[in-house]
Amino acid sequence: MTQQAEPAVTAPPAPGPGKQTDGRTARRPLALRLLARPEVGVFLGAVAVFVFFLIAAPPVRDGSSMANILYQSSTIGIMALPVALLMIGGEFDLSSGVAVVTSALTASMTAYQLSMNVWVGVIAALAVSLAVGLFNGWMLVKTGLPSFLVTLGTFLILQGANLAITKLVTGNVATDDISDMDGFGQAKALFASSFDIGGVDVKITVVWWLVFAALATWVLLRTKYGNWIFAVGGNKESARAVGVPVTFTKISLFMLVGFGAWFVGMHQLFSFNTVQSGEGVGQELIYIAAAVIGGCLLTGGYGSAIGPVFGAFMFGMVQQGIVYAGWNPDWFKAFLGVMLLGATLINLWVRQTATRR
Repeated sequence: MTQQAEPAVTAPPAPGPGKQTDGRTARRPLALRLLARPEVGVFLGAVAVFVFFLIAAPPVRDGSSMANILYQSSTIGIMALPVALLMIGGEFDLSSGVAVVTSALTASMTAYQLSMNVWVGVIAALAVSLAVGLFNGWMLVKTGLPSFLVTLGTFLILQGANLAITKLVTGNVATDDISDMDGFGQAKALFASSFDIGGVDVKITVVWWLVFAALATWVLLRTKYGNWIFAVGGNKESARAVGVPVTFTKISLFMLVGFGAWFVGMHQLFSFNTVQSGEGVGQELIYIAAAVIGGCLLTGGYGSAIGPVFGAFMFGMVQQGIVYAGWNPDWFKAFLGVMLLGATLINLWVRQTATRR
């Protein structure tokens, strides 16, 4: 009996002109992969705003002016980073603005009223800031209330307590000057010093801003905790079903916002030596807006740490650029509103373009 030869196995024909490969296996072009990144839209917007003010406001081209813009951006950006991580985790914090002032008031009054080294006040302020974050997170997970309601309540509590306690302790709406107290110089060097680069005075907060951004990016992209943040922001019940510690992640994110409020509060205290108890109201919207402009979704589960860096830079650029251009600063908030809506629409278009087959 003769054996029959098996038919040769041939490769499927290559798609001819006009034909498309299976979208499930085709590799997307580099441009679309870049557009899928949440920070790309805000980066393009930041470049556009930067170029615009370079043309419209010639003083921006000076090194000292750029250092001032970076400083304004850093004071927003340091807080926008933990706020962005919290938003990626599916929540947001309306108390972050007044929490900054609470931290500064605690450090100042603890050190001055008790006649102690300012570092005692710094540590006390850190404990209070973390406790505020812990309270927000604990209330959220225990009651199931939306973070909007929980942190709105905290916002009102802190706003009233800042003013009432400061008046009770100091007899005034502002704290006393602590610049001549022990430890002030060392604390100022850490939180509010500056250094010279080519004859330009640069604030230390710019360095801390970039360091925190690099650290947050590493956490999001290279650690298990970063995966937990995205998971709880996308669907917390599904995340809990696969073993993600949802309670720990939510509470720790709120405490991270507390840490950011402490750091910015210490910068304000050691920059100006005193603190006004009524400040901070409205700043929480700036932090949230910088994160949203940076590509973070209010619904959670999407975003990056680099995007809010560019978002904060846009805020600093607009805030100082309007002044350098000689325009009426009353238009600042209106400009920010237009920028927020425009950046949100650009981010929406970028995501839709990147996900369209």
